[in-house]
Amino acid sequence: MRKKTNPQLIKTINFLYKAARKYKAAIWKDVAERLEKPSRNWAEVNVGKIAKHLKEGEIALVPGKVLGMGEAGKIEVAAWKFSKTAREKIEKAGGKCYSLIEIVEKNPKGSNIRILGG
Repeated sequence: MRKKTNPQLIKTINFLYKAARKYKAAIWKDVAERLEKPSRNWAEVNVGKIAKHLKEGEIALVPGKVLGMGEAGKIEVAAWKFSKTAREKIEKAGGKCYSLIEIVEKNPKGSNIRILGG
């Protein structure tokens, strides 16, 4: 298996593993393992799909990239990466975009988080 070379990604993966142990939250280990896979296998999810699958009070987590197709609605999404249009649509609709590190700090136990894509 090829090793990751992006220092930000390596830092994020290590942070997720530490958070999983520290908070006893398996969700962070799951996300870290998904990010260790080749990036061509990562999730790419449109904002429209996220808005459709999210229940009230849930935060979406995409272990990959959020793309801008569809209507966003007022949603909260954490992801490795957002396309410019996805970020604009989410924020314009009154939603929030988080990095993976920000979401762990906001919600260390990982409660009410739904992993989408993959």
